[in-house]
Amino acid sequence: MTTPFDENDPPHKSGFFARLRSSFLTGIVVILPIAMTIWLVWTFVGWVDGFVLPLIPSTIQPEKYIGINLRGVGMIIFLIFTILVGWIAKGLMGRSLLRFAENLVSRMPVVRSIYSGVKQIAETVFAQTERSFEKACLIEYPRRGIWAIGFISTTAKGEVAGSAPTTSPLVGVFVPTTPNPTSGFLLFFPTDDIIELEMSVEDAAKLVISAGLVYPNPKDPSQPPEE
Repeated sequence: MTTPFDENDPPHKSGFFARLRSSFLTGIVVILPIAMTIWLVWTFVGWVDGFVLPLIPSTIQPEKYIGINLRGVGMIIFLIFTILVGWIAKGLMGRSLLRFAENLVSRMPVVRSIYSGVKQIAETVFAQTERSFEKACLIEYPRRGIWAIGFISTTAKGEVAGSAPTTSPLVGVFVPTTPNPTSGFLLFFPTDDIIELEMSVEDAAKLVISAGLVYPNPKDPSQPPEE
């Protein structure tokens, strides 16, 4: 008498439709990220074109000289205009005009609140060329015995550094949430309680986003990524 769990049974061979289904799902995994990326870029470029091109006088519309409505022309114009404004703003005259405009806006009750909020968001998102996370690390959070991945930002300064009674300097650590690493918690830890990791910040972010499914070195997760 045999049972479904008999070890002497021959291995089950997947049928044609099972292999077809597996190939289809593999194709979806490969195609979907590429298609979504292309669609998002295409949509964003079209949105910028729809915003920029109507602001250009009809006599100098690129379509008049090119002959077709080529997508991306508005994006190129926007990039050139933004670079030009940034170059002017770095100069003495540009800084003077910018201070004058900000002083003018600061006198408008509602407008100044909107402007200051948008400016703070823009500076936080885009002005990070010289400031970034230094290292990925392990910290015990939310209690002893439970470990979480964090990103070391900078050494604590000022009142924060002087108020906490610790035996080692305080370090700011950003602890991201999964699967959205843009939200999280800013915590301050003594350097003695932080274990720095060899993996890069990008690899640690992938680990957080994937909920622990994607390791820097998939062949041996206990080792740093292969060069």
